Amino acid sequence: MKNTLLRINDTLYRVCIGIAGLSVLIMTLIIPWGIFARYILGSGSSWPEPTAILLMVVFTFFGAAASYRAGAHMAVSMAVDRMPLQVRRVASVVVQMLMAIVALFMIFKGFKLCATTWNQFVGELPFLRVGISYLPIPLGGLVTLVFVLERLLLGDQSHRAVMRFDVIEESEGAA
Repeated sequence: MKNTLLRINDTLYRVCIGIAGLSVLIMTLIIPWGIFARYILGSGSSWPEPTAILLMVVFTFFGAAASYRAGAHMAVSMAVDRMPLQVRRVASVVVQMLMAIVALFMIFKGFKLCATTWNQFVGELPFLRVGISYLPIPLGGLVTLVFVLERLLLGDQSHRAVMRFDVIEESEGAA
């Protein structure tokens, strides 16, 4: 059961990295187009800037979730590192509980924000609802909550190599 959950979370982690990476890649392609259109062609396109902002939101929330699981998020641990072992364990659980509260806040308030702005449209992208543009907030919160629960129930996975499925299948087939 534990290995199955870890495999699912490994996949979720890779998906988050893929979404974040693809967002940055697309941003790096459309921002030069906006500059080219404005300064070379003499007529600026209206869509590159809001699209880049939306992609930055996607990158931020999915990248933050992946970063949290990888243990690469910003953490100030100087004081905690100097505490006795038992106090460090309690502090770790408290931190995870606080992270769960933050993730729940992102989920509930984010979905409320999406619902509230659903009938509005982005001016520069009239086909895109504002509510959709805010969707990375609650979805990123949901993924972060999954990773927080993983850390609480299965321990810190940041030092474990993320397993590839072909390696897992080969090892299961050999058993």
